[in-house]
Amino acid sequence: MTKKRKHQEDFQKVKLKVGKKKPKLENATDTTFKTKAIQIPEQLKEDGVLPTQNRKLNIKDLLSQMHHYSPGIKHNALLGLKDLLSQYPFVIDAHLSNIISEVAAVFTDKDSGVRGAAVHLLQFLASKIRAEQIAPFFPLVSAHLSSAMTHISEGIQEDSLKVLDVLLEAYPALLTDRSIILLKNFVELISHQQLSKRLKSREKLSWMLSVNPNRRVTSQQWRLNVLTRLKKFLQAVVDGSSEIEDEGLQEQKDSPRSVRNPICVSWKVHANNQQRIQLFENGGLQPKINSSFRLRSLVSVMDSAEKGLSSAENLKGFIEIIIPLLIECWIEASPAQSAPILGNLLESESQQLMQQVLSIIHLLWKLTKRHDETYKMELWLRMNYLVDFKHYFMRHFPYSLQETVKHKKKDSCKGNKYCMTSSNSVDHLLLNLTLCDIMVSLASTATLQMDSGWLDMIRKFVTDTLQDGSKLNSKQVNRLLGVTWRLMQIQQNKVATEPLIKAVYTLYQQRNLLFPVRTLLLKFFSRVYQKEDLRTQRIRSRSKVLSRWLAGLPQQLALLGLKNPELSNQLIDIIHSAASRSNKELLQSLQATAARIYDPLEGALVLLPAEAQRRLVQLVYFLPCLPASLLACLSRCCIMGRMSSDLAATLIGILHMRSSFAGWKCQVQDNSVNDVDYFSFLFSTLIGFSRKELTDLQGIRGKPHISQTQLSPVRLYLTDLDQFLHHWAVTEMICHSLSTIPSQSQCFDILQTGICKYLVGLVVIPDSTAGSVLCAINKLLDQACILSETLHKFLASCCYSLLYFLLTLDKEDAEHVQKRDMLWGSCISALALLPRLLRLMLQSLQVSRICQEELPVVAQLLRLLMQHGQLRSHMITNEFLVQQIIKDIMTLKSGEVQEQWLTDLHYCFNIYLASHPQGPGPINAVY
Repeated sequence: MTKKRKHQEDFQKVKLKVGKKKPKLENATDTTFKTKAIQIPEQLKEDGVLPTQNRKLNIKDLLSQMHHYSPGIKHNALLGLKDLLSQYPFVIDAHLSNIISEVAAVFTDKDSGVRGAAVHLLQFLASKIRAEQIAPFFPLVSAHLSSAMTHISEGIQEDSLKVLDVLLEAYPALLTDRSIILLKNFVELISHQQLSKRLKSREKLSWMLSVNPNRRVTSQQWRLNVLTRLKKFLQAVVDGSSEIEDEGLQEQKDSPRSVRNPICVSWKVHANNQQRIQLFENGGLQPKINSSFRLRSLVSVMDSAEKGLSSAENLKGFIEIIIPLLIECWIEASPAQSAPILGNLLESESQQLMQQVLSIIHLLWKLTKRHDETYKMELWLRMNYLVDFKHYFMRHFPYSLQETVKHKKKDSCKGNKYCMTSSNSVDHLLLNLTLCDIMVSLASTATLQMDSGWLDMIRKFVTDTLQDGSKLNSKQVNRLLGVTWRLMQIQQNKVATEPLIKAVYTLYQQRNLLFPVRTLLLKFFSRVYQKEDLRTQRIRSRSKVLSRWLAGLPQQLALLGLKNPELSNQLIDIIHSAASRSNKELLQSLQATAARIYDPLEGALVLLPAEAQRRLVQLVYFLPCLPASLLACLSRCCIMGRMSSDLAATLIGILHMRSSFAGWKCQVQDNSVNDVDYFSFLFSTLIGFSRKELTDLQGIRGKPHISQTQLSPVRLYLTDLDQFLHHWAVTEMICHSLSTIPSQSQCFDILQTGICKYLVGLVVIPDSTAGSVLCAINKLLDQACILSETLHKFLASCCYSLLYFLLTLDKEDAEHVQKRDMLWGSCISALALLPRLLRLMLQSLQVSRICQEELPVVAQLLRLLMQHGQLRSHMITNEFLVQQIIKDIMTLKSGEVQEQWLTDLHYCFNIYLASHPQGPGPINAVY
């Protein structure tokens, strides 16, 4: 075999045949593969537990995005949170902790848009979250706020004030709990510490106003923004302290602490052990104890930093820091030392800054008055700051406002660059009054001679302001009256106080004063009067202006009426206070105006609410004289139903105490109530209708207002239920007053004469009047009383008319059914006490004159009278008369089928009268 053949054997070539597949190589890679679908249904599902917003993000997603580095994502997350929480408010409670922590963390974010969105979200959350809910997380919010206020970035500092505004509006009490830290932050916002060379030995730091040219606003505007928030913060601290009492007159607030509800005591109920009276030290339903002994509070065991401004040491320290800074702000904003021609005029922005400075000092002065050693604190303030205040504050006093205006071509003030105008954003009068309030708080009676110079300036300014006739708002008047009161306390002689009182009275006489202003003036005069009344127990030297003011109050009350019920209540309280002190001028004016106040149609007594009516009724006791015309008005007020029956009963009781029948052992007042006029009042009130009203009733005929029978000349006018019940309650009090008169027989004769004169002969009589007359007769009748025949016949007619009305009353008539017990009892009692009355009524039952429909009523009446135990003996006495009536009924019903009512009548007659049982039986009539 050759070499070539051997080579071919080693590398043998495979020959491929046509139509055959190429064989696979031994080292070939298999590139085939198979695919299958992956199912992930749980990941595609929406979360069914947490709600989502429009971008399908839930609360956890949004809160996680708050940590993103991108400002845009954080901004969108804040907007998404607001959108989500507005749609699903319940998410707030479930994730409150996370929401508060994440939102508070972005207070110091570098991006202004993120901080702005955080403020808007915080404002939204504040309206949804209560203070007790956020309280556990508020230390965290306060820490982030402090961090923002002390941040190096000016933009973050500015936005921190917006956060502070939201928290002060929503959670002032929680914010003021950390007052020391925040107050230091306020100071650092407008100043910086600088080590003074002369104070190095004392190791103290002085604070100086800082100027930052990088801010977007001027330094003065920035300080104004900070001081405005500081003033709001201190106001929240003052409002949260219930111990602070301002010497000025505070405006009325709606807080429940300022409202004292009197306890209404009913002595009748109390005497029966049905009402318990719980007395507190200062009255009211809620106890408020002001004791000379104080319990040790938890504040006493706290650190001085935790006490805040409630610690005198902390308050002094803050005052020492802030007052010099405020004085520097004042110097920058105050007029130049060389006053311009136009006077001490201020730009609007400067006045706003000065107003905030004075307001902060004023609030700090208030805080000093809540400490135990107030006198020592006032001495410390005077010693440290009076000189500076006189030098800087009083130097250009009083201050006024100027505004720079652009003049048109045709202007009457061509030559003047400045023109005096009014501004809506600032109040120069309030600025001056706040300054006056601060200064007079540093003065006292002991320092009057030293302070006479600037005190005279303030006194002149106050007097001129009160007398210039300008319209003042409640805030201005409140501060003005506070300064006036303080001036009157510093110098208490009449020469100094009388011009001030006269100036206040000039303001009081202005027309169309606002209600809060009128209220403050009334409180001021009332306070001055009470103070003067205590002093004049020793020295009788009353103010003529004050006496004139008091004398005008009753006339104002009569003119005011229902136009302003709250103001009327205040007038009544002051009048009541002065009347109880026997003020001569007021009592004379009240006597002259009483007819208008107690007018039954348009008087204040019938127009005002129930509580005011009660106070007016009490004033009747203090009236020097009660003439017949006034008693007539009071009688109409009692019976018209425009005041409650209990109040009418109180009025009747007061008049009885003023009468000569009250049983006083000593002569209290001479001829205050004439006996004849008093009896006229009682009789008119007992009747319940005036003579004109009774005359008008005589023309009314037929149902549903009239109940009439052919056997009685008296027709009944059916009063409505409310009028009837009111009249009946008043009647009971009238009867009680009549029964306490010593000579009962004479009293009965007077009543009998009145009935015969004014009621006998009338055809139509109200049902309440007929029942009241019978009730009074039952109350006064005794063995010494002798009834005339005329009165006997009249009462017999009234009894039968009332009994007929009750027996024919439809049971479905719910209104008149309630009268049944009272009227039935009066009639039965009268018939039992007066046998003659029963006989006359039976004699009037001439059944031959009546129609067939009335016979069953007469039969039912006879049956009930025979069954009644109290009338049994009297009915036996009149047995023959009753038997004759039954015979007449039988005669009219002869030849007909005997009805059940006739059978019952025979049965009762045979049981109760025919057998003559001895003594009254136990059976009473049930109708």
